[in-house]
Amino acid sequence: MAKLSTDELLDAFKELTLIELSDFVKKFEETFDVSAAAPVAAVAAPGAAATGGGEEAAVEEQDEFDVILEGAGDKKIQVIKVVREVVSGLGLKEAKELVEGAPKPILEKVDKEAADAAKEKLEAAGAQITVK
Repeated sequence: MAKLSTDELLDAFKELTLIELSDFVKKFEETFDVSAAAPVAAVAAPGAAATGGGEEAAVEEQDEFDVILEGAGDKKIQVIKVVREVVSGLGLKEAKELVEGAPKPILEKVDKEAADAAKEKLEAAGAQITVK
């Protein structure tokens, strides 16, 4: 059998349907006892170990934040309005229950900019907010 170059192999794969290509990958994995899945966890672990900071490095590089409503303050109606604005798809009843049930998380696992924007809006309305 003639040896194919990488470009020739790519051209052959381009002609396959997705189902045919999926079957090929399965057979390739079985034949060579390998997995085509990317080793995501293995890549992330050495990066954390290389910093040497352990948990401290993880805290410094936090990219997901929770916005927690600690209390509504004196302007509960204003806070309810802002909660409805910040949390998409929330009805008046749900927003009222959320504000009255404080402390409650308003937003979970959002980026720093979204957390800061929500905190600023809610504090302007009179709410006490914690970002974790």
